[in-house]
Amino acid sequence: MSESLPSYSSGVFDVPLLGDTIGDNLDRTARTHPDRDALVDHGSGRRWTYREFVADVDALALGLLARGVAKGDRVGIWAPNCPEWTLVQYATAKIGAVLVNINPAYRSHELEFVLRQAGVSVLVAAEAFKTSDYAGMIAEVRPRCPALRDVVLLGSDDWTSLFAATADRSALDRAQASLSADDPINIQYTSGTTGFPKGATLSHHNILNNGFFVGELCDYTEHDRICLPVPFYHCFGMVMGNLAATSHGACMVVPAPAFDPKVTLEAVQAERCTSLYGVPTMFIAELAEPSFDDYDLSSLRTGIMAGSPCPVEVMKQVIERMGMAEVSICYGMTETSPVSTQTRKDDSVERRVSTVGRVGPHLEVKVVDPETGLTVPRGTPGELCTRGYSVMLGYWDQPDKTAEVIDAARWMHTGDLAVMDDDGYVSITGRIKDMVIRGGENVYPREIEEFLYTHPDILDAQVIGVPDPKYGEELMAWVRMRDGAEPVTAESLREFCTGKLAHYKIPRYVHVVDEFPMTVTGKIRKVEMRERAVEILGLGSAESS
Repeated sequence: MSESLPSYSSGVFDVPLLGDTIGDNLDRTARTHPDRDALVDHGSGRRWTYREFVADVDALALGLLARGVAKGDRVGIWAPNCPEWTLVQYATAKIGAVLVNINPAYRSHELEFVLRQAGVSVLVAAEAFKTSDYAGMIAEVRPRCPALRDVVLLGSDDWTSLFAATADRSALDRAQASLSADDPINIQYTSGTTGFPKGATLSHHNILNNGFFVGELCDYTEHDRICLPVPFYHCFGMVMGNLAATSHGACMVVPAPAFDPKVTLEAVQAERCTSLYGVPTMFIAELAEPSFDDYDLSSLRTGIMAGSPCPVEVMKQVIERMGMAEVSICYGMTETSPVSTQTRKDDSVERRVSTVGRVGPHLEVKVVDPETGLTVPRGTPGELCTRGYSVMLGYWDQPDKTAEVIDAARWMHTGDLAVMDDDGYVSITGRIKDMVIRGGENVYPREIEEFLYTHPDILDAQVIGVPDPKYGEELMAWVRMRDGAEPVTAESLREFCTGKLAHYKIPRYVHVVDEFPMTVTGKIRKVEMRERAVEILGLGSAESS
């Protein structure tokens, strides 16, 4: 019998799960902290106390009821970060309408897919953003979306009229009282572990509790002010940001409609933010901002870095140069509301830069053999699985897709490779799909990427596998150079790695870029990188990569 513990851990915590709905929870916070700041829009200077915020949420909820929106109806939101996005989030939750988050980067064919697949009946949208003509795209697809009966553009007379509805206040009270915490309240489209976008369907219970416990582990109180340059349409913004704030009476600070490193630093200074969120690429951009040293960031104590693997060197700089001594690493996925593991503020710096922490409160995680499904001993790599209150209800109207990722025991299979150590800390070693098999050796790009960050001239690095007739796959490093540095070559990088990495882990190819292909949320698009690498190297089909 093995002496090693299995790679399983459960989140014992002395604070119980919340059993209320998002609307009821918001009302409770507003009664407790009516005069504290709830929401600040740095760009426009608009600000709301909790009393004012709930008044606007209730007015919008009444307006939606007056336009015939009922419990279970799908209401789409298509806009960049703005206060109106947040108002729609809470107003739909108050009446039990299901908010459908639409990626601001979508084009017309993707918009049509989401509107049709979710059966969106009311769409709230910005008129335009950057080079995207939202109104034009909506007009193009609307005839092919039979469920869509109402479109409200932000800033239009239609939008203003929603706040002037004469519906009886008791109608909102009745609607709110009819809701269960287990009702679906949000659909977020994600590629998930496989395939074309699927609508992860989340309940009040899923996302309210996840936001609350993320905030608990960040020690949030009504005195915290959270700077949110991460997108609201994603769990990082609307759950870990907005719901973590409102469940603790903290303030949501919106620096800009889209990420801008300089404006983010301005917002932290101007609003004396205590917490700052971002994916690693955002923190890299902030640290590289030429005027970085001009900003007073002394109010910062914590924040969250998540969304993609967090480089050790970047994490150290965030702690040392930004003063975020209590910064937390979170790991998760949209289908789990999203956070499954998180570092704690009393974890050593080494723990916080080398792991994604331990299982979150009231959750379970385990690492299994992808082939057998059996839990592996601690220290053995395998697929990370999560179970508990955070696991989505399922993919909207796609039970077959749901069954592919949630097993009969309600474990969510993440598709991520992980190792759990003897103390229950989890390290993510990569995606099952990203693993490169070179000459029979399993190579995990994350390990090589971490090493490349130690190169004095490399700002950022990503490693992929490309087809190779001799070894099956060969390694290619995409790198971004520091300002003024000479570009590395395959030869110079090989020299740097020799003697420090096993020979089969040394990239054969190097491609220097100004930026990586990324999603709106800052996740690296390695599929696109592989496709482009095949063209760059003249290797033919990318299928084997």
